[in-house]
Amino acid sequence: MHLDLNLLTVLDALLDEGSVTGAADRLRLSAPAVSRSLGRIRRHTGDDILVRTGRTMTPTPYALAVREQVSDLVRQSQAVLAPSRELDLATLDRTFTLRCHDALATAVAPFLLASVEAQAPGVRLRFLAETADDTDDLRHGRVDLEVGADPPALPEFRSETIGHDRLVLAMRRGHGPVEGLAGYAAQSHVLVSRRGRLTDPVDEILAAHGLRRRVLASVGTSAAAAHVISRGDGVMTIADAMNRPLVDAFGLVTVPLPFALPEASIICSWHQRYDTDTAHAWLRTQLRAALTR
Repeated sequence: MHLDLNLLTVLDALLDEGSVTGAADRLRLSAPAVSRSLGRIRRHTGDDILVRTGRTMTPTPYALAVREQVSDLVRQSQAVLAPSRELDLATLDRTFTLRCHDALATAVAPFLLASVEAQAPGVRLRFLAETADDTDDLRHGRVDLEVGADPPALPEFRSETIGHDRLVLAMRRGHGPVEGLAGYAAQSHVLVSRRGRLTDPVDEILAAHGLRRRVLASVGTSAAAAHVISRGDGVMTIADAMNRPLVDAFGLVTVPLPFALPEASIICSWHQRYDTDTAHAWLRTQLRAALTR
Protein backbone atom coordinates (compact mmCIF):
# COMPACT_ATOMS: atom_id res chain seq x y z
CA MET A 1 0.00 0.00 0.00
CA HIS A 2 1.27 3.45 -0.91
CA LEU A 3 0.15 5.48 2.08
CA ASP A 4 0.64 9.22 2.51
CA LEU A 5 1.46 9.55 6.19
CA ASN A 6 0.41 13.19 6.04
CA LEU A 7 -3.12 11.79 6.10
CA LEU A 8 -2.56 10.84 9.74
CA THR A 9 -1.94 14.48 10.59
CA VAL A 10 -5.11 15.52 8.75
CA LEU A 11 -7.11 12.74 10.43
CA ASP A 12 -5.81 13.77 13.85
CA ALA A 13 -6.87 17.39 13.23
CA LEU A 14 -10.29 16.35 11.91
CA LEU A 15 -10.99 14.19 14.95
CA ASP A 16 -9.86 16.93 17.34
CA GLU A 17 -11.65 19.81 15.62
CA GLY A 18 -14.75 17.92 14.47
CA SER A 19 -14.98 19.87 11.21
CA VAL A 20 -13.19 20.41 7.94
CA THR A 21 -13.00 24.17 8.53
CA GLY A 22 -11.49 23.77 12.01
CA ALA A 23 -8.95 21.24 10.78
CA ALA A 24 -8.00 23.51 7.87
CA ASP A 25 -7.42 26.46 10.21
CA ARG A 26 -5.31 24.33 12.53
CA LEU A 27 -3.19 22.91 9.71
CA ARG A 28 -3.03 26.24 7.82
CA LEU A 29 -4.50 24.60 4.74
CA SER A 30 -7.49 25.46 2.61
CA ALA A 31 -10.82 23.80 3.37
CA PRO A 32 -10.96 22.19 -0.12
CA ALA A 33 -7.49 20.64 0.47
CA VAL A 34 -8.64 19.14 3.77
CA SER A 35 -11.85 17.91 2.12
CA ARG A 36 -9.79 16.13 -0.54
CA SER A 37 -7.64 14.53 2.17
CA LEU A 38 -10.78 13.42 4.02
CA GLY A 39 -11.97 11.77 0.82
CA ARG A 40 -8.70 9.88 0.52
CA ILE A 41 -8.91 8.79 4.18
CA ARG A 42 -12.43 7.48 3.55
CA ARG A 43 -11.23 5.48 0.55
CA HIS A 44 -8.31 4.00 2.52
CA THR A 45 -10.37 3.08 5.58
CA GLY A 46 -13.72 2.33 3.99
CA ASP A 47 -15.31 4.51 6.69
CA ASP A 48 -17.00 7.93 6.56
CA ILE A 49 -14.95 9.17 9.57
CA LEU A 50 -17.13 12.28 10.02
CA VAL A 51 -20.82 12.51 9.10
CA ARG A 52 -23.04 15.56 9.07
CA THR A 53 -25.65 15.88 11.79
CA GLY A 54 -27.45 19.17 11.26
CA ARG A 55 -24.84 21.94 11.25
CA THR A 56 -22.10 19.85 12.90
CA MET A 57 -20.04 16.81 12.04
CA THR A 58 -20.15 13.67 14.17
CA PRO A 59 -17.34 11.08 14.28
CA THR A 60 -18.28 7.52 13.35
CA PRO A 61 -17.73 4.65 15.83
CA TYR A 62 -14.59 3.67 13.92
CA ALA A 63 -13.26 7.22 14.18
CA LEU A 64 -13.89 7.29 17.91
CA ALA A 65 -12.14 3.93 18.30
CA VAL A 66 -8.93 5.04 16.53
CA ARG A 67 -8.81 8.66 17.78
CA GLU A 68 -6.30 7.98 20.57
CA GLN A 69 -4.16 5.70 18.43
CA VAL A 70 -3.99 8.31 15.64
CA SER A 71 -3.00 11.01 18.13
CA ASP A 72 -0.24 8.78 19.54
CA LEU A 73 1.10 7.99 16.06
CA VAL A 74 1.28 11.67 15.15
CA ARG A 75 3.14 12.50 18.39
CA GLN A 76 5.55 9.61 17.85
CA SER A 77 6.31 10.65 14.27
CA GLN A 78 6.94 14.23 15.41
CA ALA A 79 9.34 12.94 18.09
CA VAL A 80 11.24 10.90 15.48
CA LEU A 81 11.51 13.68 12.90
CA ALA A 82 12.01 16.57 15.33
CA PRO A 83 13.95 15.10 18.26
CA SER A 84 14.49 17.13 21.39
CA ARG A 85 17.96 18.62 21.75
CA GLU A 86 17.58 19.31 25.45
CA LEU A 87 19.92 17.33 27.68
CA ASP A 88 18.78 16.32 31.16
CA LEU A 89 22.03 15.50 32.95
CA ALA A 90 20.25 14.47 36.13
CA THR A 91 18.57 11.55 34.35
CA LEU A 92 21.25 10.77 31.75
CA ASP A 93 22.11 7.06 31.97
CA ARG A 94 25.02 6.28 29.67
CA THR A 95 28.49 4.77 29.52
CA PHE A 96 31.20 6.56 27.54
CA THR A 97 34.44 4.92 26.45
CA LEU A 98 37.62 6.97 26.02
CA ARG A 99 40.92 5.72 24.65
CA CYS A 100 44.06 7.69 25.39
CA HIS A 101 47.67 7.59 26.50
CA ASP A 102 48.11 6.34 30.07
CA ALA A 103 49.78 9.58 31.15
CA LEU A 104 46.88 11.63 29.83
CA ALA A 105 44.36 9.39 31.60
CA THR A 106 46.32 9.74 34.84
CA ALA A 107 46.45 13.53 34.57
CA VAL A 108 42.91 14.26 33.35
CA ALA A 109 40.77 11.48 34.86
CA PRO A 110 40.48 12.92 38.41
CA PHE A 111 39.18 16.28 37.12
CA LEU A 112 36.92 14.71 34.47
CA LEU A 113 35.42 12.18 36.87
CA ALA A 114 34.74 14.83 39.51
CA SER A 115 32.94 17.00 36.97
CA VAL A 116 30.89 14.12 35.54
CA GLU A 117 29.90 12.83 38.97
CA ALA A 118 28.75 16.27 40.09
CA GLN A 119 26.66 16.95 36.97
CA ALA A 120 25.49 13.54 35.71
CA PRO A 121 25.55 10.85 38.42
CA GLY A 122 24.15 8.25 36.01
CA VAL A 123 27.11 8.53 33.62
CA ARG A 124 29.99 6.04 33.74
CA LEU A 125 33.39 6.39 32.03
CA ARG A 126 35.64 3.65 30.69
CA PHE A 127 39.29 4.57 30.07
CA LEU A 128 41.01 2.22 27.62
CA ALA A 129 44.74 2.10 26.96
CA GLU A 130 46.16 2.74 23.52
CA THR A 131 46.66 -0.41 21.47
CA ALA A 132 49.76 -1.43 19.57
CA ASP A 133 47.77 -1.64 16.33
CA ASP A 134 45.16 0.66 14.85
CA THR A 135 41.58 -0.51 15.33
CA ASP A 136 38.09 0.24 13.98
CA ASP A 137 36.72 0.80 17.49
CA LEU A 138 36.01 4.49 16.89
CA ARG A 139 34.25 3.77 13.60
CA HIS A 140 32.05 1.03 15.05
CA GLY A 141 31.13 2.87 18.25
CA ARG A 142 33.12 0.71 20.65
CA VAL A 143 35.08 3.86 21.56
CA ASP A 144 33.39 7.26 21.86
CA LEU A 145 36.48 9.47 22.03
CA GLU A 146 40.13 8.98 21.21
CA VAL A 147 42.66 11.46 22.54
CA GLY A 148 46.17 11.54 21.15
CA ALA A 149 48.73 13.58 19.26
CA ASP A 150 47.58 12.95 15.69
CA PRO A 151 44.41 14.02 13.83
CA PRO A 152 42.34 11.31 12.11
CA ALA A 153 43.13 10.59 8.49
CA LEU A 154 39.62 9.82 7.20
CA PRO A 155 36.84 12.39 6.59
CA GLU A 156 34.23 10.34 8.51
CA PHE A 157 35.98 11.35 11.76
CA ARG A 158 35.87 14.72 13.45
CA SER A 159 38.68 16.17 15.56
CA GLU A 160 39.50 19.15 17.73
CA THR A 161 42.81 20.29 19.17
CA ILE A 162 41.97 20.71 22.85
CA GLY A 163 45.41 21.64 24.18
CA HIS A 164 49.17 21.76 23.82
CA ASP A 165 51.97 20.61 26.11
CA ARG A 166 55.65 21.52 26.13
CA LEU A 167 58.28 18.78 26.05
CA VAL A 168 60.87 18.46 28.81
CA LEU A 169 63.55 16.02 29.94
CA ALA A 170 62.74 13.89 33.00
CA MET A 171 65.24 12.04 35.22
CA ARG A 172 65.61 10.75 38.77
CA ARG A 173 66.37 13.22 41.52
CA GLY A 174 70.15 13.42 42.01
CA HIS A 175 70.92 12.62 38.37
CA GLY A 176 73.94 14.51 37.10
CA PRO A 177 73.54 17.65 34.95
CA VAL A 178 72.72 17.37 31.27
CA GLU A 179 74.64 20.02 29.38
CA GLY A 180 73.97 20.94 25.79
CA LEU A 181 72.92 18.84 22.85
CA ALA A 182 75.92 16.53 23.10
CA GLY A 183 75.21 15.94 26.79
CA TYR A 184 71.60 15.12 25.96
CA ALA A 185 72.61 12.64 23.26
CA ALA A 186 75.08 10.95 25.63
CA GLN A 187 72.33 9.92 28.07
CA SER A 188 70.63 6.53 28.17
CA HIS A 189 67.14 7.24 26.84
CA VAL A 190 63.90 5.42 27.59
CA LEU A 191 61.20 5.90 24.95
CA VAL A 192 57.47 5.49 25.36
CA SER A 193 55.90 3.82 22.33
CA ARG A 194 52.79 1.69 22.04
CA ARG A 195 54.35 0.09 18.94
CA GLY A 196 57.77 -0.48 20.50
CA ARG A 197 59.56 2.02 18.28
CA LEU A 198 63.17 2.84 19.12
CA THR A 199 63.27 6.20 17.33
CA ASP A 200 61.13 9.35 17.22
CA PRO A 201 61.45 12.89 15.75
CA VAL A 202 64.13 13.79 18.32
CA ASP A 203 66.56 11.48 16.51
CA GLU A 204 66.15 13.48 13.30
CA ILE A 205 67.18 16.65 15.14
CA LEU A 206 70.22 14.92 16.62
CA ALA A 207 71.19 13.47 13.22
CA ALA A 208 71.09 16.97 11.70
CA HIS A 209 73.81 17.90 14.24
CA GLY A 210 75.82 14.75 13.59
CA LEU A 211 74.74 13.16 16.87
CA ARG A 212 73.08 9.89 17.81
CA ARG A 213 71.60 8.98 21.17
CA ARG A 214 71.61 5.63 22.91
CA VAL A 215 68.13 4.26 23.41
CA LEU A 216 68.18 1.98 26.41
CA ALA A 217 64.62 0.71 26.03
CA SER A 218 61.19 1.29 24.55
CA VAL A 219 58.24 0.66 26.84
CA GLY A 220 54.49 0.76 26.27
CA THR A 221 53.41 3.18 28.98
CA SER A 222 54.66 6.36 30.61
CA ALA A 223 54.19 4.81 34.05
CA ALA A 224 56.56 1.97 33.18
CA ALA A 225 59.11 4.42 31.76
CA ALA A 226 58.90 6.62 34.86
CA HIS A 227 59.48 3.60 37.09
CA VAL A 228 62.52 2.55 35.04
CA ILE A 229 64.26 5.92 35.16
CA SER A 230 63.43 6.42 38.85
CA ARG A 231 65.59 3.34 39.59
CA GLY A 232 68.52 4.11 37.29
CA ASP A 233 70.37 6.71 35.27
CA GLY A 234 68.12 6.78 32.24
CA VAL A 235 66.19 9.83 31.03
CA MET A 236 63.03 10.33 29.00
CA THR A 237 61.62 13.16 26.91
CA ILE A 238 58.02 13.74 27.92
CA ALA A 239 55.09 16.15 27.72
CA ASP A 240 55.34 18.25 30.88
CA ALA A 241 51.79 18.80 32.17
CA MET A 242 50.48 15.46 30.94
CA ASN A 243 53.16 13.58 32.86
CA ARG A 244 53.28 15.82 35.94
CA PRO A 245 51.36 13.34 38.17
CA LEU A 246 53.83 10.58 37.23
CA VAL A 247 56.83 12.86 37.73
CA ASP A 248 55.61 13.71 41.21
CA ALA A 249 54.62 10.13 42.07
CA PHE A 250 58.03 8.71 41.16
CA GLY A 251 60.05 11.60 42.61
CA LEU A 252 61.49 12.67 39.26
CA VAL A 253 62.72 16.08 38.19
CA THR A 254 62.41 17.81 34.84
CA VAL A 255 64.67 20.24 32.98
CA PRO A 256 64.23 22.14 29.71
CA LEU A 257 65.43 20.45 26.54
CA PRO A 258 68.69 21.77 25.08
CA PHE A 259 67.00 22.27 21.69
CA ALA A 260 63.71 23.63 20.38
CA LEU A 261 60.78 21.28 19.81
CA PRO A 262 57.22 22.24 18.91
CA GLU A 263 54.71 21.76 21.68
CA ALA A 264 52.86 18.45 21.56
CA SER A 265 49.26 18.74 20.37
CA ILE A 266 46.46 17.04 22.29
CA ILE A 267 43.74 16.10 19.79
CA CYS A 268 40.30 14.70 20.53
CA SER A 269 38.69 12.58 17.77
CA TRP A 270 35.22 11.09 17.35
CA HIS A 271 33.01 9.62 14.63
CA GLN A 272 30.72 12.00 12.75
CA ARG A 273 27.64 10.06 13.95
CA TYR A 274 28.04 11.88 17.27
CA ASP A 275 28.13 15.42 15.83
CA THR A 276 24.55 16.20 16.90
CA ASP A 277 24.50 13.97 19.98
CA THR A 278 24.01 16.43 22.86
CA ALA A 279 25.34 14.02 25.50
CA HIS A 280 28.49 13.37 23.46
CA ALA A 281 29.01 17.12 22.92
CA TRP A 282 28.62 17.65 26.67
CA LEU A 283 31.31 15.03 27.36
CA ARG A 284 33.70 16.74 24.94
CA THR A 285 33.13 20.01 26.78
CA GLN A 286 33.91 18.35 30.11
CA LEU A 287 37.09 16.85 28.67
CA ARG A 288 38.30 20.23 27.44
CA ALA A 289 37.60 21.78 30.83
CA ALA A 290 39.39 18.95 32.66
CA LEU A 291 42.43 19.31 30.41
CA THR A 292 42.50 23.07 31.03
CA ARG A 293 42.46 22.50 34.77
